[in-house]
Amino acid sequence: MNWSEQTVLVTGGTGSFGRKFVNIMLREYKPKRLVIFSRDELKQHDMRSEGFDHPSLRYFIGDVRDPQRLVRAFDGVSVVVHAAALKQVPACEYNPFEAIQTNIMGGRNVIDAAIDCGVRRVVALSTDKAVSPVNLYGATKLCAEKMFVQANAYAGARETRFSCARYGNVVGSRGSVIPVFVEQRKRGKITITDKRMTRFWMTLEQGVRFVVNSIEVMHGGEIFVPKIPSMKLVDLAETIAPGCEVEFIGIRPGEKLHEALVSEDEARNAVELPDMFVIQPSHPWWKKENWENAKALPEGFHYTSDTNTRWLTNRELEELIAPEDPEAVQRRVVQV
Repeated sequence: MNWSEQTVLVTGGTGSFGRKFVNIMLREYKPKRLVIFSRDELKQHDMRSEGFDHPSLRYFIGDVRDPQRLVRAFDGVSVVVHAAALKQVPACEYNPFEAIQTNIMGGRNVIDAAIDCGVRRVVALSTDKAVSPVNLYGATKLCAEKMFVQANAYAGARETRFSCARYGNVVGSRGSVIPVFVEQRKRGKITITDKRMTRFWMTLEQGVRFVVNSIEVMHGGEIFVPKIPSMKLVDLAETIAPGCEVEFIGIRPGEKLHEALVSEDEARNAVELPDMFVIQPSHPWWKKENWENAKALPEGFHYTSDTNTRWLTNRELEELIAPEDPEAVQRRVVQV
């Protein structure tokens, strides 16, 4: 795929993922045009002020809830990365209609506009919380996944293709637990919901590169899942705030003890590659030969944060969180 010939648009382009995506795109892939689509003019202004300014860059104010605005924005666009979402679990629980309007109906609008405007490839970002969801955010992302996979049937003979990229918790994203722990460290006490809790973990850069790779290899209809390490929250707390008191406050509503990226039922349609799993759609339009050289998964397979074969060490955790916690860098230097 020749990125220099592509016009790329990212919804939610002023968010954590969008900013890192734009940074890497401009620095390494140099698309013909790169459009930041978001609803907040202040965040767009802040991005410009922070050096996100380039001849190929365009700032487009709009909301995924507005189908006409999306049609205007998608004119001439060849690749769309759909990152816009309401993702704070408590906010989605308290404002369910708003979460549905953005995460589900907004997804529908992106699909319709992409088909009508002839966008070639669309990848929608998803989350481990979409697997057997226990909160509304996860449920809306599950619905969005279903829509984007089946959207390939709506596209019909057109060239528009849709896929999803599903991954776990991201270091440096807004709402990450890391800034919370850093702030709590000042008071000498860290709060954790349950000492058994585990999570998948990756950096923003890893997430962006995974999405870019998914765009390059997609046929349309896949849910791409990266192979990423797990971590225990107690280990993260000890890495960020060694020696601090830890208080266990109990699992909150809508929270899981462990997360899953591939369920046992999904694994029946999934295949394995060295760096990821590919969940294939079970629809008549899907061509099984698309991933025929990949390895089938064994019966009963599931990919969960507590049964993962890859775990982060404390040193690896420090390297991951260094951009968010300068004190972790200093501790590592002292240890060396």
